Amino acid sequence: MKLCFVEQQGFDRIGYVFSEGRKERIEAMADVLSCVINRGNLERFRRDLRDVEVIVATWHMETLSKEEIKEYFPKLRLVLYAAGSVRYFAVPFLELGITVSSAASAMAVPVAEMTLSLIIQCAKGFQLAERLYRQKGFEQSHEYITHTYPGLYDGTPIGILGVGAIGRNVVRLLKPFAVSIRAYDPFLSDGDAARLGVAKTSLEEVFSDCQVVSNHLANNEQTKGMLDYRLFSRMKETAAFINTGRGAQVVECDLARAMLEKPFRLAVLDVTADEPYPDDGVLRSCPNVTILPHIAGFAGSEVHALSDIVIAELGRYLRGEPLADAVSLEKLAIMA
Repeated sequence: MKLCFVEQQGFDRIGYVFSEGRKERIEAMADVLSCVINRGNLERFRRDLRDVEVIVATWHMETLSKEEIKEYFPKLRLVLYAAGSVRYFAVPFLELGITVSSAASAMAVPVAEMTLSLIIQCAKGFQLAERLYRQKGFEQSHEYITHTYPGLYDGTPIGILGVGAIGRNVVRLLKPFAVSIRAYDPFLSDGDAARLGVAKTSLEEVFSDCQVVSNHLANNEQTKGMLDYRLFSRMKETAAFINTGRGAQVVECDLARAMLEKPFRLAVLDVTADEPYPDDGVLRSCPNVTILPHIAGFAGSEVHALSDIVIAELGRYLRGEPLADAVSLEKLAIMA
């Protein structure tokens, strides 16, 4: 079975994700093309690509049209993607009947773990605590913070927007804490909500009632710009908004307005609409907004969870077993 790695020219995420023997394990399982394929060398390797049955990729997968796929990969049956969202490239493959498998389940774990840490910190007012400590000293900052922010006890309401793979992991990680979990997700059934132990509620109620709101909504045209001033202005004076999902869902000028109006509100954004976030962006003027360089998804050796998912999936394919992480066109509608 012939396999090739595909990645946009100028990147080496494949070398990173499939390091420490992972690439060699794949080479032991299949006849792997020696060169990583990109748009610039498709024509040069046309003869070799015509027998490729499996593509392996990660971040910066090439986007190919249906015509290009049919022309250069006539025998392709499977794309194994060692990362999360496949939305930006998968549709032409799926429409041609080619299976796409994503390691989104592995991505969900570190994102959820970091989200949990941010929820805990925000519930204790960590950003303001650090700032007040520098400005007013230990006694005043300690006294104010410990009497203003609730922490996680006595049913502190935590809001989860989107209960997909990441949202469900966040809910699972919150279980040991004495919190009440409110969830907004149009696709969440009453039965699933009961099994997860969350209360289904409206988007407006999540922002009005919850001490911390964490965004994990599906990323599509319907959710673009969905989180705006109408919602952010409902937040409690000491509430926090966390976004480890997608930046396009937030109207950033509206978030900045709501944060400046109530300086004890907090926001932590691991993602923004444009990355890197511009130096003159409106959120830079908000001392109560922390912007991170998109780090929730992986760190150090965590990245190997992605390649291990792909290796396991390739093994299932070679043995003729059902794949564990296949994506469908229907699933794309509700994936982050």
